[in-house]
Amino acid sequence: MSVTVTRWWWIRHAPVVDDGGCFYGQMDMEAYTGDTAVYRSLAESLPQEAVWFCSHLRRTHQTVAAIGEAGYPLPDVEHRRDLAEQHFGDWQGTPRAPAYEKYGGFYGFWLSVLDTAPPNGESFRDLRNRIGGAVERLSAEHRGRDIVVVAHGGTIRAALVSALDLPSSRALSFTIANSSLTQLDRVEVPGEDTRWSVNLLNGFGVTGLR
Repeated sequence: MSVTVTRWWWIRHAPVVDDGGCFYGQMDMEAYTGDTAVYRSLAESLPQEAVWFCSHLRRTHQTVAAIGEAGYPLPDVEHRRDLAEQHFGDWQGTPRAPAYEKYGGFYGFWLSVLDTAPPNGESFRDLRNRIGGAVERLSAEHRGRDIVVVAHGGTIRAALVSALDLPSSRALSFTIANSSLTQLDRVEVPGEDTRWSVNLLNGFGVTGLR
């Protein structure tokens, strides 16, 4: 029986330099990539025969560059809008504190926008559908390969709940730190439903996974 495994390596971008206490979503923010030990660990952990993607936002590009500067032999990296963070619409660039006060802090805020989009923005359900579609397309195009994606906290949470077929509210159960590595396998067995395996969640580079 032939089993096909497509391995997904998700990396959250480096920390944003200064968000001013505001929602930023798809705003094009600068990232701090000075923690060279973290990127050296990632460079040593990631498979070298992989296809690479990141979002169209600068902070993911800077994170990719830091991994390359730490010793990883980067291939061409495709920038994709469908891998971007949730778009917070009119809330982007506005202070988070009033929304947290209204909805009950970070978790209350997130729960309030799971199914309701901010004005001119996306709900988490929208994000989940967008990321789930992107994962399926890229898995089909690069079946059986290692796929490395440098993306965003919301993006990776959406990928996790989609892969594991969890309610969207369970996305809040996953901690996805900046510069962390999350590794999932998409396993295809003839005659069976495709299943996913989570091998690493919110790690910081672990050799032996390749």
